[in-house]
Amino acid sequence: MAKVALVTGSTSGIGLGIAQTLASKGYDIVINGFGDPAAIEAERSNIAKTYNVRCEFVPCDITKADECTTAIETAQAKMGSVDILINNAGIQFTALVHEFPVEKWQAVLDTNLSGAFYLSRAVLPYMQKNDYGRIINIASAHGLVASTQKAAYVAAKHGIVGLTKVVALENAKQNITCNAICPGWVLTPLVQQQIDARSAKENIPVKQAEIDLLSEKQPNVRFAQPAEIGELCVYLLSDAARNVTGTTLSIDGGWTAQ
Repeated sequence: MAKVALVTGSTSGIGLGIAQTLASKGYDIVINGFGDPAAIEAERSNIAKTYNVRCEFVPCDITKADECTTAIETAQAKMGSVDILINNAGIQFTALVHEFPVEKWQAVLDTNLSGAFYLSRAVLPYMQKNDYGRIINIASAHGLVASTQKAAYVAAKHGIVGLTKVVALENAKQNITCNAICPGWVLTPLVQQQIDARSAKENIPVKQAEIDLLSEKQPNVRFAQPAEIGELCVYLLSDAARNVTGTTLSIDGGWTAQ
């Protein structure tokens, strides 16, 4: 039977790209995230039909520990197992530290860090019992370096890198690995909105706005695509990566090499 991967934040963007890529390799998929129910069902159905795999949607507010536990139990019941957990869901808010709203700080940490902990905590006993598991945390270049006005995001992503190492060490003697992928700029609908807004605000062509955005951080001045993140996940799930654990892998066009 195919291995089952639960991907959080997979109703759009990077998470959807990861889910589609894994499905294309024959993995059964559990998608999760917010959005219009009809649109989510359309994506679920499309994955199942296009790639001939099982695909279920399991709702869960990952900022709530009890909902994370229930989500893992539900996925286990529906799919028979959860062999792979990909903690991808995240949100962003920007402001200077002394102006950062406390509620926004908490929301970013709850979603970007606590959710990954809650889900890992819930799924690990199953993985330990089966002596198999793969946890991949989608961190960020901001899990390795900082930028201004992103205190909560940088703190959460640095926390994800630390959590990754602890989970890896605690399960090193079993066939369970935990790694973090650290993307730089990835072209998603949300990022495209930023580009379009910059184009309109500065009255410049969209392509120039894209180049300007990338040039600030990413030396190759080229976006990654969600499927590229998915392909790195595929490698981490392979037998060839069974000794890769507790590490970070960057897809950032040289951002963190500077």
